[in-house]
Amino acid sequence: MKSAVPSSGGTFQPLRHRSGTMRDRLHGYTKRTLGAGGSVTEAVRLPPGESCAGWVAVHAIDFYNDVSTIWAVMSTDPYLNSFRPGEGFPSGVEYRWSEGSGNNATTISVSAPIYIEKVLQWIADQINDESKFPDDDDETNALRVFQTPQFAALCGQIFRRLFRVYGIIYSSFFGTLEALGMAPHLNTAFKHFMFFCTEFGLLPEREIEPLEVLVKPIRKQYYMSKQPSSSK
Repeated sequence: MKSAVPSSGGTFQPLRHRSGTMRDRLHGYTKRTLGAGGSVTEAVRLPPGESCAGWVAVHAIDFYNDVSTIWAVMSTDPYLNSFRPGEGFPSGVEYRWSEGSGNNATTISVSAPIYIEKVLQWIADQINDESKFPDDDDETNALRVFQTPQFAALCGQIFRRLFRVYGIIYSSFFGTLEALGMAPHLNTAFKHFMFFCTEFGLLPEREIEPLEVLVKPIRKQYYMSKQPSSSK
C-alpha cells in the first residue's frame, strides 16, 4: 500500500488499493455500483459472500481518501492560520487532540485546522501499520486481524474522527468550498459516508448530536431508501 504523508504543501495524498487484493476487489465493487447508476443504498450494502469486517476496512481507507482530497483543496489557504486553539469547531463543541496512551496520555487544545491535519496523519499512520491493517495478499490472515475486537475499536475511532472532520468542514469552511465549486463533491462524499455509518451503526448518537441538523435529513433519506416501496 502506498503511504499517505503530508506533502511539502501540507496536503495529504490518497492511499491506493493494490491491484488483485481483497481491498481492491471491494473498492471496485463500490465504484462499479455507483458508476452503473446504482443508488448509494446499494453501494453501502455488504456484497454477498464478503466479510463485513473487510468491507468496513476498505471503506475506512476510501472515506479517508475522500476527506483528504477535500481538505487538500484548501489546506494551504493562509486563512487557516487565523484560527487559535479551540476555534473553528461546530457550535457548542471543541474537539481536543489526545496524544500518547495510558498514564502518558495528554489532551491538548488545538485549532480546527490543526485538528484536521492531526486526524488525517493519525489515520494514515494506522492504515500504513501492517500490524493493524495487514497486507491482504494473504486474505485469510488479513481477515483474522480485521475480525478482532481491537480492529473494530480502531475502525470505530477512525469513523468518529472522520465524522468530526466533516463537522468542522461544514461549520467553518463550507463557504470556501462552495466558492471553489467543491460543495457538490463534499455533499456527495458526506452522504455516502453517512449512509455507510448508518448501515453498520458506526457512530454513537452522542457523536452525532452536535451536527443533528446536518445529519437528520441524510439519515431520513437513508431510512426512506430502505423501505420496500422505495425505488431508490
